[in-house]
Order: sequence, then C-alpha cells, then structure tokens
Amino acid sequence: MKWVFFVFIALYAAALALLAIGTFGWFGQEQDPLSGIFLMPLGLPWNLIGDRIGLTGPWFAILAPAINAAILFWLWRR
Repeated sequence: MKWVFFVFIALYAAALALLAIGTFGWFGQEQDPLSGIFLMPLGLPWNLIGDRIGLTGPWFAILAPAINAAILFWLWRR
C-alpha cells in the first residue's frame, strides 16, 4: 500500500505542476484553460460530490485529490 500512496502523490504533484505551467504560461507555454484536467480523475468521487452540493471552483478541484491522498495514507498506516 505504501507504493500506491507514493505513486498517487507523484501523479498529484505532476498534475499540480502541469496546472501551474498551463495557467501561468511558465517555460514559454501558452496559457491553457484545460491545464487542470489531469486533476479531475485524481479527485474522483469528491469532484462529483462537491459539484452536486454546490462546491464549485478551482480550489475545490485542486484540493479534492488531497482527500484521496489522505485516505490512501490512512490505509497505508493502518
């Protein structure tokens, strides 16, 4: 379970880096409105639940995968 947690954290960090690069146009990239698309599958099912109860916005999409990371950490330490 330890490796699953670390792979998930690596994917989460890569998705956050791609979001920052695409949003702010770092490294000569054009600004892309779809740069946060890689965070969506990492944050499921919390993205869907948040959308249904009205928690929309970029901060919820950015922090939803952290809930899954916390669950994986809890399972690993248990």
